[in-house]
Amino acid sequence: THEEVCRFIARESESVVVSVGYRLAPEHKYPAAYEDCLSASQHFLQHLEHYGVDPARVTVCGDSAGGNLAAAVSQTLAGRSDLPRLRAQILIYPGLQALDFNLPSYQQNRGVPLLFRERAAFYVLQYLNGNATNLEEVLEGSHIPVDIKLNYTKWVSPD
Repeated sequence: THEEVCRFIARESESVVVSVGYRLAPEHKYPAAYEDCLSASQHFLQHLEHYGVDPARVTVCGDSAGGNLAAAVSQTLAGRSDLPRLRAQILIYPGLQALDFNLPSYQQNRGVPLLFRERAAFYVLQYLNGNATNLEEVLEGSHIPVDIKLNYTKWVSPD
């Protein structure tokens, strides 16, 4: 689905683009997609010389669920001293949190096509466990215990 965009980025930036075809939910639940992306990234970083790539110029990028995966891969690889460091991560409308679907951005964009607030929550549930039966609880915010919400208020809050 992203071949044309990847070719454009490669051509315009004069860079190598590796697009990972990871397993998709709901058939393949978490952590399948993450494991696919991490494995491909590690392999690529271990064999840069084979591809003729400068180790100082490697960036990961993703959009939507791919943005979530790019962020997770970046965090995992940041602690690796046996691999070249990533130059950057580019996250395009990433799905980065599922604690609170009532934050201002979700409220302001709740009816903006294509990814309505309800659809975003539905896809998160599909990604995590392939089951969206508790969609209403997730939209209400009752899927997270209060003590956990309090622990993450610093990072996930309207403020």
